[in-house]
Amino acid sequence: MSDSGAEARSSTEDQDFVVVKHPTARVVLPSAEDHDDGSEYLSAYEDENEEDPLEDFPDDAEELELIHARVSSLAPLRLQRFAGHVRRLCLRQNAVSFLDPEVFCQLQELQELDLYDNKIKAVGDALDQLSSLTTLDLSFNLLRSIPGTLAHLRSLRTAYFVQNRISKITGLEMSVSLTSLELGGNKIRRIEGLDALVNLEELWLGKNKLSKLENLDKLKKLRILSLQSNRITKIENLEGLENLEELYLSHNGVERIEGLEHNKKLKTLDVGTNFIFAIENTLHLTSLEEIWLNNNKIPDLNALEPQLKHLTSLETIYLEGNPCQQSEGTSYRRKIMLSLPQVKQIDATFAKPT
Repeated sequence: MSDSGAEARSSTEDQDFVVVKHPTARVVLPSAEDHDDGSEYLSAYEDENEEDPLEDFPDDAEELELIHARVSSLAPLRLQRFAGHVRRLCLRQNAVSFLDPEVFCQLQELQELDLYDNKIKAVGDALDQLSSLTTLDLSFNLLRSIPGTLAHLRSLRTAYFVQNRISKITGLEMSVSLTSLELGGNKIRRIEGLDALVNLEELWLGKNKLSKLENLDKLKKLRILSLQSNRITKIENLEGLENLEELYLSHNGVERIEGLEHNKKLKTLDVGTNFIFAIENTLHLTSLEEIWLNNNKIPDLNALEPQLKHLTSLETIYLEGNPCQQSEGTSYRRKIMLSLPQVKQIDATFAKPT
């Protein structure tokens, strides 16, 4: 779900109008696909590329947004003139490759910086002076490591580094203020380097190369842990995560539901598309609201009532794609409803009252 969250942020549609709401400046330029003659559009844009797309907007604009505008350099934007006022800068889906320290050092009031989907390979010291920054999005760039600049961003609460080329978790020793960290879609092989993140509430590590759950015991405030599409074979080492509410482990190699004895606040458990043969070790999960067990190896529905019926908060269960669905045939849904009368949704369909 972390990854789905990332996808949700990426869905920005091209528009052919300019929206101005004082003191906010929002510019969305049309893409080449909106023109009949693509080459003519490119030529016209190249001629205007050195002009300032923000020239008509007031110096006291608090929000600036240029999406899919083919921006490759920050210089023509003259961002310095918004210093002292701009709090949100969004340059999504452009071609920015260099972050100029002389530009950003003047944006002292900046709180949110969105550079999703550009061509940034390194951040350097460009952002070191942004002491008010709370949200940083560098997803879909070309980073090979977590930028060292995070050590200087003492107000940073949310950081997105989805779909880069990061192979190791480093550089977070000073990031005590972080509450949400997204590192999905990288090349990370080991969970490490997180001990300083004592205020972290959300950790998204889907679509990496992780093979083991480890080094999470210092994350006492963690509520959401997403490890979808990795190489994990065992649920373990979660004893310290007593505040965990959502655990996403779909598309791994997990064989058993286990190791959750101390995670009594768990509301969502997603172990879909694994190699689980039995519904077990869930008796203590009295806060559970959703359990995803689809596409596993569960042969029958015999464990539903003894394991899950007493969980009065349980509303959703996914079991489709298991051998039990085929073996039960047309009785599949009715048997689940009889075993779990509290459930409101079975797979993708609402359950009917028995």
